[in-house]
Amino acid sequence: MNKGNARLAVDIGGTFTDIVLDTGTGTFVSGKYLTTHAAPEKAVLAGIGDLIGKSGVKPEDIRLVVHGTTLATNALIERKGAKVALITTEGFRDSLEIAYEHRFEVSDLHMVRPAPLVPRNLRLEVKERLAADGSVLIALDEQSVRDLVPLLVAEEIEAVAVCFLHSYANGDHERRAGEILREALPDMRITLSHDICPEIREFERGSTACANAYVQPIMESYLQRLAQGVAAIGIPGHVMLMMSSGGLTSLEVACRQPIKLVESGPAGGAVLAAHIATTLGIDDAIAFDMGGTTAKLVLIDHGMPHHSRHLEVARAYRFLKGSGMPLRVPVIDLVEIGAGGGSLGHVDALGRVAVGPESAGSEPGPASYGRGGTKPAVTDADLILGRIDTASFAGGSIRLDMPAAEKALLDGVGSATGMDVRTSAIAIAEVVDENMANAARVHATDNGAELEGRTMIAFGGAAPMHAARIAQKLGIDKVIIPKGAGVGSAHGFLLAPVAYEAVRTRLVPLAGLDAITAGSILAEMRTEAENFVRLGAGKDAPLRQDVSVYMRYRGQGHEVAVSLPEGLLETEGQSGIRRLFEAEYHRHFGRIIPRMEIECLTWTLTVSAVAEIPVIAESTNAVAQPASPSGTQTMVDLAAMKDFEGAIFQRSGLSTGATLAGPAVIAEAETNTAVPLGFSATVDRWGNIVMQNQRDGQ
Repeated sequence: MNKGNARLAVDIGGTFTDIVLDTGTGTFVSGKYLTTHAAPEKAVLAGIGDLIGKSGVKPEDIRLVVHGTTLATNALIERKGAKVALITTEGFRDSLEIAYEHRFEVSDLHMVRPAPLVPRNLRLEVKERLAADGSVLIALDEQSVRDLVPLLVAEEIEAVAVCFLHSYANGDHERRAGEILREALPDMRITLSHDICPEIREFERGSTACANAYVQPIMESYLQRLAQGVAAIGIPGHVMLMMSSGGLTSLEVACRQPIKLVESGPAGGAVLAAHIATTLGIDDAIAFDMGGTTAKLVLIDHGMPHHSRHLEVARAYRFLKGSGMPLRVPVIDLVEIGAGGGSLGHVDALGRVAVGPESAGSEPGPASYGRGGTKPAVTDADLILGRIDTASFAGGSIRLDMPAAEKALLDGVGSATGMDVRTSAIAIAEVVDENMANAARVHATDNGAELEGRTMIAFGGAAPMHAARIAQKLGIDKVIIPKGAGVGSAHGFLLAPVAYEAVRTRLVPLAGLDAITAGSILAEMRTEAENFVRLGAGKDAPLRQDVSVYMRYRGQGHEVAVSLPEGLLETEGQSGIRRLFEAEYHRHFGRIIPRMEIECLTWTLTVSAVAEIPVIAESTNAVAQPASPSGTQTMVDLAAMKDFEGAIFQRSGLSTGATLAGPAVIAEAETNTAVPLGFSATVDRWGNIVMQNQRDGQ
């Protein structure tokens, strides 16, 4: 055992908490534990103790704990955060409610906008005003800030967001307001918008600041309890947090800026998928992550997941864009829908079978868990369809109750539609698979990408059961199920670098841009990012930086991101940047606008610690052993809509090069891989299951 070289990764989901222990010797021990929603750290600490006991690793040998959680996301969706006040420029307190001044569903006369996180009586104004260039039009009236303190105390405010007009260009007024509030209320948690989101567009910046303040108390409390619990076990290593951008940050930064963790779990999965794509030399892939509550899809091109600076959470109206809460944070660009193993099936008012977004979660869980659930979940349908090996499910810790699943399907779907148990299960599975396939189509269209010809990389507890069927719907012929797929996001955490993205809005016409101007913009950002990264990576860690600028034609309202290679301005100047912008603009819109002035608006600089990424171990087995089934069970093939006798294989018993044909189930403790009729499955030399659609003699 390598002393002090073990690492832990923890991913808290809506149903299961996934934990992976890297023993430091090239082996991994992992487990899935039902999430304890009232106190999430309980499942984490119990699971860590379980894996330490199974592995023989001593707590003092664990040098790092990497954590991702949906706690911030859930608090926003369920509106269970802190009581927040917003302090803003006089005359602008309604910006948070005015939003974009548009209807996200123009044909619905009864459309209702989601209520802002901060009610109007707690959106407070002070006298101050900055111009768009950051110059002072009206100096901050400090007394108007002090006058708000009695109200904040009387209303028992737990956190304050400060968002002044144009503070992205000059944060002095926000900083001084924060100082005044801290002098009067030293225990108050205060979020300054220019710290959390120094970008143009008041509504998104204010929304992001309010969301950070809203989740900060609950996240800070939880993270501190977790850190104390980890220390009590005897683990001396640092606790680091996975960010939505795919990088790691320190516990201290996460407590101050928890809004940057909202998609930390899916980001870990994207990191894993990108690593696999790079290792296998796959240029065009799509990552598919399906857990107990949600499903996520990410496009991966040339070994890199797509990134964005815009995210919308808690969509409250049929998942329509614009019906949720916009956040301006660095994030891996993904589409997420309420489709997981715990998603509940039901019959809607029009008599149609629908699935989600409501989920059984871990309490009580799907009906087949035998924990009191009575509504039919996707897992119950998968059980009926023969996609699950009941003997190995959850490592044997959960005994699935087939009669309970059948009753739930009949009561929840069959009784209202006249369908039997089997047909009800088919309906739920087909609806949820089509929902995910359609989400992938829309996401690809939005990004100007094609899905046919891509390779799907599927992970999460439920994804391997649904991946092949969704691939059929999308015209994808190859599906890869990585080793450890059931806890894939947690594995991705262990591959992520310590990183931080700094951002600034600085409007510069391309015609006026030179190396000196760009250098002055980036210098402050580089210092900020390096200071954050050093907190987690150490003062001597080698660093790398990546620079992007969001550009547009003059007069346009939105921008495209252009990555700037190091030294481009010095070697090619403005012509080089124009060339890159026009190529990216053409990729998005199929054309460019000749002779139109180009503007550089928002600059981003990402600094990351250069970490040694472990190479996926290759097998040295010379001869593949034939695949031997451990049993058989009836499986319903959804493409043929027929029953077949399918073989059950244990993944641990499949050697490198072993090949089998569907219909079959490949079982392991944390997931099951369903191999449909017409697919073959082969274990490659890295331990991945590679499923190939054999249509047309492939």
